[in-house]
Amino acid sequence: MAQKTYLQCGRLIDGVSDKEHTSVTIIVEGKKIIGVKDGYVSGGATDSTIDLKNKTVMPGFIDCHVHLESQYSKTSFADGFREKDADIAFQAAVYAKRTLMAGFTTVRDLGGSGVNISLRNAINQGLTDGPNMLTAGKAISATGGHMDPSVGLREDAMRKTPGPEEGVADGRDECIKAVRYQFKAGANVIKIASTGGVLDLSTEGSGAEFSIDEIKAIVETAKDYGMKVACHAHGAEGIRRAILGGVTSIEHGTFMDDEDIELMKKYNVWYVPTLTAGRSVGDSANIPGYFPPVVAAKAKQVGPTIQKTFAKAYKAGVKIAFGTDAGVYPHGKNYLEFQFMTEAGMPAMEAIKAATINAADLLGIKNERGSVETGKVADIIAVEGNPLQDITTLGRMAFIMKEGKVYKK
Repeated sequence: MAQKTYLQCGRLIDGVSDKEHTSVTIIVEGKKIIGVKDGYVSGGATDSTIDLKNKTVMPGFIDCHVHLESQYSKTSFADGFREKDADIAFQAAVYAKRTLMAGFTTVRDLGGSGVNISLRNAINQGLTDGPNMLTAGKAISATGGHMDPSVGLREDAMRKTPGPEEGVADGRDECIKAVRYQFKAGANVIKIASTGGVLDLSTEGSGAEFSIDEIKAIVETAKDYGMKVACHAHGAEGIRRAILGGVTSIEHGTFMDDEDIELMKKYNVWYVPTLTAGRSVGDSANIPGYFPPVVAAKAKQVGPTIQKTFAKAYKAGVKIAFGTDAGVYPHGKNYLEFQFMTEAGMPAMEAIKAATINAADLLGIKNERGSVETGKVADIIAVEGNPLQDITTLGRMAFIMKEGKVYKK
Protein backbone atom coordinates (compact mmCIF):
# COMPACT_ATOMS: atom_id res chain seq x y z
CA MET A 1 0.00 0.00 0.00
CA ALA A 2 1.34 3.45 -0.98
CA GLN A 3 2.35 5.81 1.80
CA LYS A 4 -0.04 8.67 2.44
CA THR A 5 0.66 12.09 3.94
CA TYR A 6 -1.79 13.65 6.39
CA LEU A 7 -1.62 17.45 6.65
CA GLN A 8 -3.36 18.56 9.86
CA CYS A 9 -4.40 22.17 9.18
CA GLY A 10 -5.43 24.66 11.85
CA ARG A 11 -6.90 27.01 9.27
CA LEU A 12 -7.64 26.22 5.62
CA ILE A 13 -8.40 28.67 2.81
CA ASP A 14 -9.29 26.22 0.07
CA GLY A 15 -9.49 28.58 -2.93
CA VAL A 16 -13.18 27.84 -3.49
CA SER A 17 -15.11 28.91 -0.41
CA ASP A 18 -15.42 32.55 0.64
CA LYS A 19 -14.91 31.42 4.24
CA GLU A 20 -11.96 29.83 5.99
CA HIS A 21 -12.24 26.35 7.50
CA THR A 22 -10.71 25.29 10.81
CA SER A 23 -9.39 21.95 12.06
CA VAL A 24 -9.12 20.14 8.74
CA THR A 25 -6.93 17.27 7.49
CA ILE A 26 -5.78 17.02 3.88
CA ILE A 27 -4.79 13.51 2.76
CA VAL A 28 -2.20 13.26 -0.02
CA GLU A 29 -1.15 10.17 -1.94
CA GLY A 30 1.45 10.45 -4.68
CA LYS A 31 0.86 13.73 -6.49
CA LYS A 32 -2.85 14.00 -5.66
CA ILE A 33 -5.17 15.07 -2.87
CA ILE A 34 -7.28 12.01 -2.10
CA GLY A 35 -9.31 13.44 0.77
CA VAL A 36 -10.19 16.56 2.79
CA LYS A 37 -11.62 15.64 6.20
CA ASP A 38 -13.04 17.65 9.10
CA GLY A 39 -10.99 17.32 12.29
CA TYR A 40 -7.46 16.06 12.78
CA VAL A 41 -6.98 12.62 11.23
CA SER A 42 -3.88 10.41 11.31
CA GLY A 43 -2.95 7.51 9.07
CA GLY A 44 -1.37 4.14 9.68
CA ALA A 45 2.11 3.23 10.82
CA THR A 46 3.60 3.65 7.34
CA ASP A 47 1.95 7.04 6.71
CA SER A 48 3.35 10.50 7.40
CA THR A 49 1.64 13.19 9.46
CA ILE A 50 2.62 16.87 9.21
CA ASP A 51 1.46 19.22 11.94
CA LEU A 52 0.18 22.52 10.50
CA LYS A 53 -2.27 23.15 13.33
CA ASN A 54 -0.92 26.67 14.01
CA LYS A 55 -0.69 27.59 10.31
CA THR A 56 -2.99 28.90 7.57
CA VAL A 57 -2.98 26.40 4.70
CA MET A 58 -3.83 27.34 1.10
CA PRO A 59 -3.52 26.03 -2.46
CA GLY A 60 -0.13 26.76 -4.01
CA PHE A 61 -0.18 30.22 -5.57
CA ILE A 62 -0.26 30.82 -9.31
CA ASP A 63 1.45 33.81 -10.93
CA CYS A 64 0.02 34.33 -14.42
CA HIS A 65 2.74 36.71 -15.61
CA VAL A 66 6.43 36.05 -14.98
CA HIS A 67 9.70 36.12 -16.93
CA LEU A 68 11.92 33.50 -15.33
CA GLU A 69 14.82 33.98 -17.73
CA SER A 70 15.85 37.39 -16.44
CA GLN A 71 15.82 39.91 -13.62
CA TYR A 72 15.97 43.56 -14.57
CA SER A 73 18.92 45.68 -13.45
CA LYS A 74 20.68 48.80 -14.65
CA THR A 75 22.99 46.59 -16.78
CA SER A 76 20.17 44.71 -18.51
CA PHE A 77 20.56 46.35 -21.92
CA ALA A 78 24.29 45.54 -22.02
CA ASP A 79 23.64 42.04 -20.69
CA GLY A 80 21.43 41.37 -23.70
CA PHE A 81 24.47 41.61 -25.96
CA ARG A 82 26.81 39.70 -23.63
CA GLU A 83 24.89 36.72 -22.27
CA LYS A 84 24.66 33.37 -24.06
CA ASP A 85 21.70 30.99 -23.78
CA ALA A 86 23.71 28.92 -21.28
CA ASP A 87 24.17 31.99 -19.05
CA ILE A 88 20.45 32.66 -19.20
CA ALA A 89 19.63 29.03 -18.40
CA PHE A 90 21.73 28.95 -15.22
CA GLN A 91 20.14 32.21 -14.02
CA ALA A 92 16.65 30.97 -14.90
CA ALA A 93 17.10 27.83 -12.80
CA VAL A 94 17.93 30.02 -9.78
CA TYR A 95 14.93 32.28 -10.38
CA ALA A 96 12.62 29.28 -10.82
CA LYS A 97 13.59 27.78 -7.46
CA ARG A 98 13.31 31.18 -5.79
CA THR A 99 9.76 31.49 -7.15
CA LEU A 100 8.78 28.03 -5.91
CA MET A 101 10.18 28.78 -2.46
CA ALA A 102 8.00 31.91 -2.33
CA GLY A 103 4.96 29.60 -2.49
CA PHE A 104 4.22 29.92 -6.21
CA THR A 105 3.78 26.36 -7.41
CA THR A 106 2.56 27.28 -10.93
CA VAL A 107 3.52 30.16 -13.22
CA ARG A 108 2.78 31.33 -16.74
CA ASP A 109 6.02 32.58 -18.29
CA LEU A 110 5.14 35.21 -20.89
CA GLY A 111 8.19 35.38 -23.07
CA GLY A 112 11.93 35.40 -23.27
CA SER A 113 14.60 34.00 -25.55
CA GLY A 114 13.07 30.52 -25.70
CA VAL A 115 15.24 29.18 -22.87
CA ASN A 116 12.01 29.24 -20.84
CA ILE A 117 10.78 26.20 -22.81
CA SER A 118 13.92 24.26 -21.87
CA LEU A 119 13.51 25.38 -18.25
CA ARG A 120 9.94 24.07 -18.18
CA ASN A 121 11.10 20.76 -19.61
CA ALA A 122 13.96 20.49 -17.10
CA ILE A 123 11.57 21.10 -14.19
CA ASN A 124 9.13 18.50 -15.55
CA GLN A 125 11.99 15.99 -15.83
CA GLY A 126 13.13 16.65 -12.26
CA LEU A 127 16.49 18.08 -13.34
CA THR A 128 15.95 21.32 -11.41
CA ASP A 129 13.44 22.64 -8.88
CA GLY A 130 10.80 25.14 -9.89
CA PRO A 131 7.09 25.73 -10.32
CA ASN A 132 4.84 23.98 -12.78
CA MET A 133 5.25 26.15 -15.91
CA LEU A 134 3.21 27.18 -18.90
CA THR A 135 5.32 29.25 -21.24
CA ALA A 136 4.95 31.43 -24.32
CA GLY A 137 8.48 30.85 -25.64
CA LYS A 138 9.13 34.07 -27.56
CA ALA A 139 6.48 36.80 -27.45
CA ILE A 140 5.09 38.22 -30.71
CA SER A 141 4.85 41.87 -31.73
CA ALA A 142 4.80 44.04 -34.83
CA THR A 143 7.92 45.54 -36.40
CA GLY A 144 9.06 48.29 -34.05
CA GLY A 145 6.79 46.88 -31.35
CA HIS A 146 7.45 46.16 -27.71
CA MET A 147 9.07 42.73 -28.27
CA ASP A 148 10.98 43.62 -31.45
CA PRO A 149 14.56 43.04 -30.21
CA SER A 150 15.98 45.54 -32.71
CA VAL A 151 14.03 48.57 -31.42
CA GLY A 152 16.35 51.49 -30.74
CA LEU A 153 19.43 49.78 -32.20
CA ARG A 154 21.39 50.71 -35.31
CA GLU A 155 20.56 48.54 -38.31
CA ASP A 156 23.77 46.50 -38.27
CA ALA A 157 23.62 45.72 -34.54
CA MET A 158 21.85 42.39 -35.17
CA ARG A 159 22.94 39.56 -37.42
CA LYS A 160 19.63 39.60 -39.27
CA THR A 161 16.41 41.55 -39.31
CA PRO A 162 14.03 39.76 -36.90
CA GLY A 163 11.02 38.08 -38.48
CA PRO A 164 8.23 35.67 -37.50
CA GLU A 165 10.65 33.06 -36.12
CA GLU A 166 11.96 35.69 -33.67
CA GLY A 167 8.43 36.85 -32.87
CA VAL A 168 8.26 39.93 -35.13
CA ALA A 169 5.34 39.78 -37.54
CA ASP A 170 3.34 42.11 -39.81
CA GLY A 171 0.13 41.21 -41.66
CA ARG A 172 -2.04 38.10 -41.34
CA ASP A 173 0.35 35.66 -43.00
CA GLU A 174 3.35 36.57 -40.85
CA CYS A 175 1.21 36.59 -37.71
CA ILE A 176 -0.02 33.08 -38.48
CA LYS A 177 3.54 31.93 -39.14
CA ALA A 178 4.80 33.46 -35.89
CA VAL A 179 2.25 31.49 -33.85
CA ARG A 180 3.16 28.28 -35.66
CA TYR A 181 6.85 28.84 -34.95
CA GLN A 182 6.19 29.14 -31.21
CA PHE A 183 4.00 26.04 -31.22
CA LYS A 184 6.75 24.14 -33.03
CA ALA A 185 9.27 25.34 -30.43
CA GLY A 186 7.08 23.96 -27.63
CA ALA A 187 5.06 26.92 -26.32
CA ASN A 188 1.91 26.30 -24.25
CA VAL A 189 0.48 29.78 -24.71
CA ILE A 190 0.91 32.73 -27.08
CA LYS A 191 1.94 36.18 -25.84
CA ILE A 192 1.51 39.26 -28.04
CA ALA A 193 1.89 43.01 -27.60
CA SER A 194 -0.84 45.22 -29.02
CA THR A 195 0.83 48.41 -27.71
CA GLY A 196 4.29 49.65 -26.91
CA GLY A 197 5.89 49.01 -23.54
CA VAL A 198 7.98 50.59 -20.82
CA LEU A 199 11.27 48.68 -20.85
CA ASP A 200 12.05 49.03 -24.56
CA LEU A 201 13.83 51.87 -26.34
CA SER A 202 10.80 53.16 -28.24
CA THR A 203 9.65 56.67 -27.35
CA GLU A 204 5.95 55.80 -27.04
CA GLY A 205 4.61 53.06 -24.79
CA SER A 206 0.85 53.32 -25.25
CA GLY A 207 0.25 53.49 -29.00
CA ALA A 208 -1.54 50.60 -30.77
CA GLU A 209 0.78 48.30 -32.73
CA PHE A 210 -1.38 45.52 -34.26
CA SER A 211 -4.58 45.81 -36.30
CA ILE A 212 -7.69 43.91 -35.19
CA ASP A 213 -7.30 41.69 -38.26
CA GLU A 214 -3.73 40.78 -37.31
CA ILE A 215 -4.79 39.95 -33.75
CA LYS A 216 -7.65 37.79 -35.05
CA ALA A 217 -5.19 35.86 -37.22
CA ILE A 218 -3.04 35.19 -34.15
CA VAL A 219 -5.97 34.18 -31.95
CA GLU A 220 -7.53 31.90 -34.58
CA THR A 221 -4.22 30.16 -35.24
CA ALA A 222 -3.46 29.77 -31.54
CA LYS A 223 -6.92 28.25 -31.03
CA ASP A 224 -6.26 25.76 -33.84
CA TYR A 225 -3.18 24.64 -31.92
CA GLY A 226 -4.97 24.52 -28.55
CA MET A 227 -3.43 27.67 -27.11
CA LYS A 228 -4.78 30.82 -25.47
CA VAL A 229 -3.47 34.34 -26.19
CA ALA A 230 -2.23 36.75 -23.52
CA CYS A 231 -1.86 40.36 -24.64
CA HIS A 232 0.55 42.96 -23.27
CA ALA A 233 -1.28 46.28 -23.64
CA HIS A 234 -0.99 49.69 -21.98
CA GLY A 235 -2.96 52.11 -24.18
CA ALA A 236 -6.75 52.18 -24.52
CA GLU A 237 -6.90 51.70 -28.29
CA GLY A 238 -4.53 48.72 -28.25
CA ILE A 239 -6.57 47.17 -25.43
CA ARG A 240 -9.79 47.66 -27.42
CA ARG A 241 -8.31 46.02 -30.52
CA ALA A 242 -7.01 43.08 -28.49
CA ILE A 243 -10.42 42.45 -26.92
CA LEU A 244 -12.20 42.65 -30.27
CA GLY A 245 -9.51 40.40 -31.74
CA GLY A 246 -10.39 37.68 -29.23
CA VAL A 247 -7.50 37.52 -26.74
CA THR A 248 -7.97 35.65 -23.46
CA SER A 249 -6.29 38.15 -21.14
CA ILE A 250 -5.07 41.73 -21.01
CA GLU A 251 -1.73 42.15 -19.22
CA HIS A 252 -1.00 45.48 -17.47
CA GLY A 253 -3.91 47.48 -18.97
CA THR A 254 -2.49 50.71 -17.59
CA PHE A 255 -4.52 53.27 -19.55
CA MET A 256 -7.71 51.26 -20.17
CA ASP A 257 -10.77 53.47 -20.41
CA ASP A 258 -14.47 52.93 -19.65
CA GLU A 259 -15.12 51.46 -23.10
CA ASP A 260 -12.32 48.92 -22.59
CA ILE A 261 -13.75 47.92 -19.22
CA GLU A 262 -17.21 47.35 -20.65
CA LEU A 263 -15.77 45.36 -23.57
CA MET A 264 -13.76 43.18 -21.19
CA LYS A 265 -16.94 42.36 -19.29
CA LYS A 266 -18.92 41.79 -22.49
CA TYR A 267 -16.35 39.43 -24.01
CA ASN A 268 -15.38 37.74 -20.72
CA VAL A 269 -11.72 38.81 -20.98
CA TRP A 270 -9.42 38.40 -17.98
CA TYR A 271 -7.34 41.22 -16.54
CA VAL A 272 -3.83 40.48 -15.16
CA PRO A 273 -2.77 43.79 -13.57
CA THR A 274 0.97 43.35 -12.65
CA LEU A 275 0.87 46.07 -9.98
CA THR A 276 4.24 45.07 -8.55
CA ALA A 277 6.00 45.72 -11.84
CA GLY A 278 4.30 49.09 -12.18
CA ARG A 279 5.33 50.10 -8.67
CA SER A 280 8.87 48.80 -9.19
CA VAL A 281 9.61 50.60 -12.47
CA GLY A 282 8.11 53.80 -11.08
CA ASP A 283 10.47 53.62 -8.10
CA SER A 284 13.52 52.67 -10.20
CA ALA A 285 12.89 55.59 -12.59
CA ASN A 286 13.74 57.95 -9.74
CA ILE A 287 17.25 56.47 -9.40
CA PRO A 288 19.61 58.50 -11.64
CA GLY A 289 21.04 56.37 -14.43
CA TYR A 290 19.04 53.24 -13.62
CA PHE A 291 17.09 53.41 -16.90
CA PRO A 292 17.96 55.02 -20.22
CA PRO A 293 16.18 58.42 -20.32
CA VAL A 294 13.52 57.25 -22.79
CA VAL A 295 12.60 54.33 -20.49
CA ALA A 296 12.65 56.42 -17.32
CA ALA A 297 10.14 58.88 -18.80
CA LYS A 298 7.68 56.06 -19.57
CA ALA A 299 8.21 54.35 -16.20
CA LYS A 300 7.39 57.52 -14.26
CA GLN A 301 4.08 57.73 -16.11
CA VAL A 302 3.04 54.07 -15.87
CA GLY A 303 4.00 53.37 -12.26
CA PRO A 304 1.49 55.61 -10.46
CA THR A 305 -1.32 54.90 -12.94
CA ILE A 306 -1.55 51.12 -12.97
CA GLN A 307 -2.84 50.70 -9.40
CA LYS A 308 -5.60 53.29 -9.97
CA THR A 309 -6.65 51.43 -13.13
CA PHE A 310 -6.77 48.15 -11.23
CA ALA A 311 -9.02 49.68 -8.56
CA LYS A 312 -11.39 50.99 -11.23
CA ALA A 313 -11.51 47.68 -13.13
CA TYR A 314 -12.08 45.68 -9.94
CA LYS A 315 -14.96 47.90 -8.82
CA ALA A 316 -16.51 47.59 -12.28
CA GLY A 317 -16.53 43.79 -12.05
CA VAL A 318 -13.79 42.82 -14.53
CA LYS A 319 -12.48 39.27 -14.02
CA ILE A 320 -9.05 39.45 -12.37
CA ALA A 321 -6.27 36.88 -12.17
CA PHE A 322 -3.05 37.33 -10.22
CA GLY A 323 0.08 38.26 -12.16
CA THR A 324 3.13 40.30 -11.26
CA ASP A 325 5.57 40.55 -14.22
CA ALA A 326 8.28 39.03 -12.03
CA GLY A 327 11.67 39.63 -13.56
CA VAL A 328 10.88 43.31 -13.97
CA TYR A 329 11.34 43.30 -10.17
CA PRO A 330 13.33 40.69 -8.15
CA HIS A 331 12.02 37.12 -8.32
CA GLY A 332 10.67 35.70 -5.08
CA LYS A 333 8.88 38.89 -4.07
CA ASN A 334 5.71 37.98 -5.99
CA TYR A 335 3.74 38.18 -2.72
CA LEU A 336 3.95 42.00 -2.85
CA GLU A 337 1.15 41.91 -5.43
CA PHE A 338 -1.27 40.81 -2.68
CA GLN A 339 -0.43 43.91 -0.67
CA PHE A 340 -0.90 46.25 -3.64
CA MET A 341 -4.19 44.58 -4.60
CA THR A 342 -5.62 44.96 -1.10
CA GLU A 343 -4.36 48.55 -0.90
CA ALA A 344 -6.47 49.26 -4.00
CA GLY A 345 -9.63 47.89 -2.39
CA MET A 346 -9.71 44.15 -3.11
CA PRO A 347 -10.47 42.08 0.03
CA ALA A 348 -7.74 39.65 1.07
CA MET A 349 -9.87 36.56 0.36
CA GLU A 350 -10.53 37.75 -3.20
CA ALA A 351 -6.85 38.48 -3.73
CA ILE A 352 -5.99 34.94 -2.62
CA LYS A 353 -8.64 33.50 -4.95
CA ALA A 354 -7.21 35.62 -7.79
CA ALA A 355 -3.93 33.74 -7.24
CA THR A 356 -5.53 30.30 -6.89
CA ILE A 357 -8.83 29.23 -8.47
CA ASN A 358 -9.20 32.31 -10.71
CA ALA A 359 -5.64 32.02 -12.01
CA ALA A 360 -6.16 28.32 -12.66
CA ASP A 361 -9.35 29.15 -14.57
CA LEU A 362 -7.51 31.65 -16.78
CA LEU A 363 -4.73 29.15 -17.51
CA GLY A 364 -7.18 26.35 -18.33
CA ILE A 365 -6.00 24.12 -15.46
CA LYS A 366 -8.94 24.61 -13.08
CA ASN A 367 -9.70 20.89 -13.07
CA GLU A 368 -6.16 20.11 -11.90
CA ARG A 369 -4.94 22.96 -9.70
CA GLY A 370 -5.95 26.16 -7.92
CA SER A 371 -7.86 24.72 -4.95
CA VAL A 372 -7.59 22.20 -2.14
CA GLU A 373 -10.14 19.60 -3.23
CA THR A 374 -10.18 15.84 -3.60
CA GLY A 375 -8.75 14.83 -6.96
CA LYS A 376 -6.65 17.95 -7.45
CA VAL A 377 -2.86 18.02 -7.69
CA ALA A 378 -1.31 18.38 -4.23
CA ASP A 379 0.07 21.91 -4.55
CA ILE A 380 -0.27 23.12 -0.96
CA ILE A 381 1.37 25.93 1.03
CA ALA A 382 1.10 27.31 4.55
CA VAL A 383 2.03 30.51 6.39
CA GLU A 384 2.25 31.61 9.99
CA GLY A 385 -0.67 33.78 11.12
CA ASN A 386 -3.86 34.71 9.31
CA PRO A 387 -3.50 36.47 5.90
CA LEU A 388 -7.15 37.57 6.07
CA GLN A 389 -6.12 39.80 8.96
CA ASP A 390 -2.51 40.54 7.90
CA ILE A 391 -1.83 40.15 4.16
CA THR A 392 1.93 40.49 4.71
CA THR A 393 2.01 36.95 6.18
CA LEU A 394 1.87 35.70 2.56
CA GLY A 395 5.50 36.74 2.23
CA ARG A 396 6.56 34.32 4.99
CA MET A 397 6.17 30.74 3.80
CA ALA A 398 6.27 28.04 6.48
CA PHE A 399 5.38 25.02 4.31
CA ILE A 400 5.53 24.29 0.58
CA MET A 401 4.37 21.16 -1.20
CA LYS A 402 4.32 20.84 -4.99
CA GLU A 403 2.80 17.77 -6.63
CA GLY A 404 2.92 15.89 -3.31
CA LYS A 405 6.62 16.58 -2.67
CA VAL A 406 7.54 18.72 0.34
CA TYR A 407 10.03 21.49 -0.45
CA LYS A 408 9.78 23.35 2.87
CA LYS A 409 8.43 22.47 6.30
